[in-house]
Amino acid sequence: MVLQLKQLFDISGDLQSFEYDISLEKLKQYKSYPFISPIAINGTIVNRAGAVRLDYSVKFMMKLNCDRCLSEFDREYSYDFHHYLVRSTNHDDDEYIECPDNTLVLDELAISDILLQLPSKILCTDDCKGLCSKCGINKNISDCGCPKE
Repeated sequence: MVLQLKQLFDISGDLQSFEYDISLEKLKQYKSYPFISPIAINGTIVNRAGAVRLDYSVKFMMKLNCDRCLSEFDREYSYDFHHYLVRSTNHDDDEYIECPDNTLVLDELAISDILLQLPSKILCTDDCKGLCSKCGINKNISDCGCPKE
């Protein structure tokens, strides 16, 4: 979704709300990230005394494999993001999103925010016992009886 921001940049107190989905078709290009639902996005952009702030939430599901036991599972994620929007900047700062031509391509920003927020280690549960290093059985399902090291 491309948001036109000229009015927001020019009028203090202006507010723009949005709600839409990034389709699974569009998410297919991110092959290493197994999205199984569209990304639902909703939020607002508001100009408060000349500072234009973007606040939005995302919600989606992924089909994942546990890094300890290798079991496949589905997990729902939801995140909130906040950014300040500027027409141009001389700073290399992630807090400010530059919007040339008074436009913002929200899909790209949202996907980038999501990919940076996803955990680096994926576990099916916080107390996952993993696989036995001797016989390979999933210790969440049964105890193999192998001697402890």
